[in-house]
Amino acid sequence: MKLAKVRIVLVETTHPGNIGAAARAMRTMGLHRLYLVNPRRFPCAEATAMASGADELLVQAKVCTSLAQAIAGCQKVFGLSARSRNISWPVLNTRASGALVVQEALKGEVAIVFGRENSGLSNFELDHCNYWVHIPSNPTYSSLNLAAAVQVMAYEIRMASMTDDFRHSGESSSASIDEIEGFFSHLEQTLIKIDFLNSSNPKFLMRRLRRLFFRAHLNTPEINILRGILTAAQKKAQIPEAMMKK
Repeated sequence: MKLAKVRIVLVETTHPGNIGAAARAMRTMGLHRLYLVNPRRFPCAEATAMASGADELLVQAKVCTSLAQAIAGCQKVFGLSARSRNISWPVLNTRASGALVVQEALKGEVAIVFGRENSGLSNFELDHCNYWVHIPSNPTYSSLNLAAAVQVMAYEIRMASMTDDFRHSGESSSASIDEIEGFFSHLEQTLIKIDFLNSSNPKFLMRRLRRLFFRAHLNTPEINILRGILTAAQKKAQIPEAMMKK
């Protein structure tokens, strides 16, 4: 089933009622996999009451201690955000992202990440998302309840899943988020090793590099090639300069 590999991730939800209402929104659109990152209160009777019959989603919800744990094993990660950022992310509206979620779910696990009620997702958390999704709301009043945002996104995913336009491509599958995070860690270590990145004053370099490589939609063979290059660069950096001149 197209939606079986789609997980909804709620980060540090403050009000348990929003968790229950989000579960209800998910079930009405055929989504069943709920992940909670450090919820303030859960399980909670208020969440159960607001779920209004979607209790099963709350019982089966996975409670995680970090966003990394919640998105582990995912092919693609979509982060919802209403705020503008200093560094641009690949931005999609909900209609386009719904279609892309369904396409990617044919290949592997997909996570849709929603932030805190009062502040949304941090830049650090968006660093781990392949796409930034923006709900095109009224610019003069863009405040949207968490469960309402989940409903909008779930609706677009369901509508996209009901079309017959999605097929497996002949290309290699995109690299998983675990493979990509392994590459970024390797890249940062290498840049420090060759004195290109100052670990005590990194500024925005790694964030900009993340944006660059996310735009490339790397697959597993490409990740392996890049990591091979990084390994060779690290080995070269260990050779004394006098030896390199011989």
